[in-house]
Amino acid sequence: MYIPFSAFNAIPYFMEYQDKSPLIHCMTNHVVQNFTANVLLATGGSPAMIPDIHECGEFTHIASGLLVNVGTLTERAANAMLHSAKVAHETGTPWVLDPVGIGPALYYRTGIVNELLKFKPSVIRGNPAEIMVLAGVSAKAKGVDSEEASTQAFEYAEQVARDFQTIVVMTGSEDIITDGDKSYIVSVGTEKLTRVTGTGCSLSALVAGMISATEDTLEAAATACYIVALSGQIAAEKTEGLGSFAVQYLDELSLMTSEKLLEIAKDEGAFDEC
Repeated sequence: MYIPFSAFNAIPYFMEYQDKSPLIHCMTNHVVQNFTANVLLATGGSPAMIPDIHECGEFTHIASGLLVNVGTLTERAANAMLHSAKVAHETGTPWVLDPVGIGPALYYRTGIVNELLKFKPSVIRGNPAEIMVLAGVSAKAKGVDSEEASTQAFEYAEQVARDFQTIVVMTGSEDIITDGDKSYIVSVGTEKLTRVTGTGCSLSALVAGMISATEDTLEAAATACYIVALSGQIAAEKTEGLGSFAVQYLDELSLMTSEKLLEIAKDEGAFDEC
């Protein structure tokens, strides 16, 4: 059973995140660094990117949370990511693994992700194809986007969560957030989010921010998904082209408040029984 996640559910976790403004160490791919930083800043977080192995471990130790995204992986970056993940594991720092593009065609990054998994990520965030690879199932993929329908992979998300004792965030036409037992579904959003580079990768950073602000990791991860999907949906309603959409999306993230979520919760019928 998938529990619908709503604006009402998101309010306390979004408030806590904005109140704490966590410092997130983003070890992410070169393509999305600027966009990722802007998403965190727009929502109230504080991004930093320390890629070198001589500094990344020490910085991970002082950061509130860590994102490891293997999108533009090199041997040097892999060594630094492994070092930071090890530090996060040893210090109890919440961290998110984004296993971009893993699969049999890219064996090197797949091997590095398997090594990273030994350091027990708090959350794994991926598309259906990536999650299915982690579940040991072959899935067709086009670039970093999956051709597999999300609904066909829901059970694999739950399996991966159980296998690795973590939270899995699987994003698609609907987002599934699961610990292998309890599962939330986020059904708002827009397909335009899949057509702008960096929306998924920056979501992973926001997940890292949200989970670093509370001990309720499952609900915090679902909150990040809801905020991104809702902001994208509102931006899509106000724009036509993808260029204006990307700018409006950042605007909507920056304009999101607990008061706005409360109004949306009323529209969703959260208080109909009161």
